[in-house]
Amino acid sequence: MTQLFNAVQKPHQYTGGEYGLPDFNKKCDVRFCICVPDSYEVGMSNLGIRILYYLLNQQDGVVCERCFAPWEDYVEYLNSRGEKLCSLETRTSLAQFDFVGFSLQYEMCYSNVFYMLNLAGIPLTCEERGENFPLIVAGGPCAVNMEPMYKYFDMIFVGEGESPWPRILEDYKKMKGVRKSEFLRYVSENYSCIYVPSLWNIEYEGDVVKSMPDRKVVRNIEKDLNTVFTPDKQWVPGLEIVHDRAVLELFRGCANGCRFCQAGIIYRPVRERSAEKSFELCKKLLEFTGYNELSLNSLSTGDYSGLDCLLKQLLPYAQQNNVKLNLPSLRLDTFRGGFSVGNRKSSLTFAPEAGTQRLRDVINKNITEDNIMSTLEEAFRQGYSSVKLYFMIGLPTETAEDIEGIYNIARQVKSLYSRTKMSKKPLRISVSCSTFIPKPFTPFQWEAFDSRENVSDKLDYLREKFRSQGIAFAYNDYDCSLMEAVLARGGRSIADAMAEAFRKGARFDAWSEYFKGQLYFDAFDKLGIDISKIVGAKDVDELLPWDFVDVGVDKSFLVRERNKAYLQQTTPSCTVQCNACGLHKMGFCKSTHGNAGWQK
Repeated sequence: MTQLFNAVQKPHQYTGGEYGLPDFNKKCDVRFCICVPDSYEVGMSNLGIRILYYLLNQQDGVVCERCFAPWEDYVEYLNSRGEKLCSLETRTSLAQFDFVGFSLQYEMCYSNVFYMLNLAGIPLTCEERGENFPLIVAGGPCAVNMEPMYKYFDMIFVGEGESPWPRILEDYKKMKGVRKSEFLRYVSENYSCIYVPSLWNIEYEGDVVKSMPDRKVVRNIEKDLNTVFTPDKQWVPGLEIVHDRAVLELFRGCANGCRFCQAGIIYRPVRERSAEKSFELCKKLLEFTGYNELSLNSLSTGDYSGLDCLLKQLLPYAQQNNVKLNLPSLRLDTFRGGFSVGNRKSSLTFAPEAGTQRLRDVINKNITEDNIMSTLEEAFRQGYSSVKLYFMIGLPTETAEDIEGIYNIARQVKSLYSRTKMSKKPLRISVSCSTFIPKPFTPFQWEAFDSRENVSDKLDYLREKFRSQGIAFAYNDYDCSLMEAVLARGGRSIADAMAEAFRKGARFDAWSEYFKGQLYFDAFDKLGIDISKIVGAKDVDELLPWDFVDVGVDKSFLVRERNKAYLQQTTPSCTVQCNACGLHKMGFCKSTHGNAGWQK
């Protein structure tokens, strides 16, 4: 251990032993390792990982451990000792587990899947691994289109895992000793949420999908957040992580229907945890961990129907116990003053997304300029003096006026702060622009990714405007956004290029300082792949690589929403009316908030 502490920075990310871990001395029939293809600080902050980790470890005969992508100094340490990448808890080589499951939260972590498999001495492709290595599994939001990585995963889990995974591992126990191909065929036939790529015949002509089977992989949706497994404890690391606090999930899904947002579609419908249950879990998490900060998480926390009721109980408890409350993901139209009672007035982050009302209607953001300014005026009167505003460029139908509107909103915010005169502190305002990426299962999945020239011109214009006003301005690297678009929309035709880029040095691509786009562009050129076809505009009638996945929302609904976007027509929240997205076929109907939205 002394050698490790002398060899690497932040050695605690490789030692395990965090407070709050389960018992690993129990009798074990199945060993599962959850891998996050990103750093320890990022992976340990993921709520989904924590849920699955505690869920599996409470199953009889199952032990679940963790592994994160290591930095280069730890790789050198392993190589100097002739060791392979291993789990944190028992330092077991990944190759000795029954399952190695990768949680894929964003496309730019794919190269780290190769990186971790390689460090563990596990061949990259399913074909190379044969019967002698663990089942390599993928899950997480990226599972809705895993075709760029199809040949590297034995099985892909689509959706929420609390109910199926204990059953899958129980089946594995009973079938242990059979050939891997037998087990894969069994789960493919008995679990509609499991995709086994080797059993699906999908034909391509170049980058174009020509045919695929009629059957569907169906996203698993947990019905009731009050009864679904939810851990009332969480690990407490020995070093600071990205979200170093107690975290509770208030609800899943989002009712707002922003047309660019993949999460708003693939996490539908809204399912809420009751305020009473939420308060009980909050107390247990805080008392178990000793944290003095609590985050109430969801895609749009301010939309939680029980928020006022919860805060009536939680705010006095937090003040009495010196706990800071954190409410991320607030929409501009759901910010209310009571949210911040008893908390330090730190920075506010809001996402108008577009600079004009016309374009906000196109993307169905359903907020107005009055919402923006009245919300910020209230925040300034409460004492906030720092604002971050997020926008996108390259959205469908975008014009020069929409780009000018981004600058105008920021300028108006500055003027508003001066007029309120509630704080002696100078206003700190920053604007961030990302390039719109057309993601699968959104009404904009058929749109083109904007060109380098167009994006560069827009950024140059905004950069000069904001410099003249002393407003901080940040934006995403074009090549990184382009690669994300390729990986999000690509099919099986780019799978070999992915491994080729890794062999040339691609890893930690989600970190701007490590991303090297040229490695991918060279790989595509070498294998004759024209990525302009992948990120270009699509016809609504053509087959898309992910069309065999059923996330619950009908393709006809996405087409309808796309048409409304071009007519600048908005669609109300699902809490206002049922918009006939198709979830009724999976047991859902129009949603009032909470589990009343579930009907058979």
